[in-house]
Amino acid sequence: MAEAGLKDMADRLLAALLATEQNAADDGVSIEGLKRLSGGANMETWSFDWVCNSATEPLILRRLPGSAGGLDHPVGELTLEAEAALLDVAGYNGVCVPAVRLVLRAEHGLGEGYIMSRERGEALPFRLLADDFYRGARERLAYQCGQALGRIHAIPLNLLPPSLSDHSGGRLFVRAQELLDTHGNRSPVLQLGLNWLRDTPRQNPQCTLVHGDFRNGNLLVDQDGLVAVLDWELAHLGDPIQDLGYICANVWRFGYPKPVGGFGDYADLLAGYASVTDVAPAMADIHYWQVHAALSWGMVCLIMLEMYRSGQDSSLERAAVGRRLSEAEIDLLLLMEGDS
Repeated sequence: MAEAGLKDMADRLLAALLATEQNAADDGVSIEGLKRLSGGANMETWSFDWVCNSATEPLILRRLPGSAGGLDHPVGELTLEAEAALLDVAGYNGVCVPAVRLVLRAEHGLGEGYIMSRERGEALPFRLLADDFYRGARERLAYQCGQALGRIHAIPLNLLPPSLSDHSGGRLFVRAQELLDTHGNRSPVLQLGLNWLRDTPRQNPQCTLVHGDFRNGNLLVDQDGLVAVLDWELAHLGDPIQDLGYICANVWRFGYPKPVGGFGDYADLLAGYASVTDVAPAMADIHYWQVHAALSWGMVCLIMLEMYRSGQDSSLERAAVGRRLSEAEIDLLLLMEGDS
């Protein structure tokens, strides 16, 4: 963004935050260090400091990409307004999340999004998995992830935003079949994986809040372990074990051997979960949702591949993700053979 655009954005942030402060004078406030943190197509993330009456508050702006008007539709399962409301509920119920500072409105001229606290820590998987600074964190992180998931799944349903999608029962698989059909069902292996899931359903699953994207890369970590759970845009209602299987998917291990995000063991994840819920899920159920995670990643790769081939998006990022479809297919075949 050009310097003039950055200044305009900073001025709009200043006005939006100033309106929330009762005792702030115009000459005692400023926006400092405004910069874009991510270049993803789904969400924009901006970092800045809000200086008010000589106090500095580190903040994050999360908004839909594009112009100040944002997009005409939500990218994930939730609108960003509902996502902000969900963060409030999760924090109130003991989940470590950033605190929402302000939900944007039309008059702010910043598009759809919200401002939240900027927490300490690192989210880049390769740094978390390789840097000796995080060695101690890696030893306790799987247990802490289990605890965080236990708290997420324990949130009473009546407290959740009413706009949450319901993916419980067979709804999730109906959506998956529709997506495969839309893209010409070009992968027999993905169809085989979906058939396997439908033919071997879990018995009497619960229906709770599911984060939907709980993985290495969406976890903020410092040297003591988990600091905050990020990126709630895919949250929905469904089987809670989905989250446990998802973080154990091969794709989120980033080449490292540990089954939980590349950093931890199944036993620690399940022990942390049981410490909160008094429930120890069976490994067969974890395995079931690992199959689903491999299928889901394969469908993402398929979508990216079709976007690239059609010319809708000819970026290198789309091609690079699309070519990984074969990896997801291999993961699916191995999982269905019982090798996780």
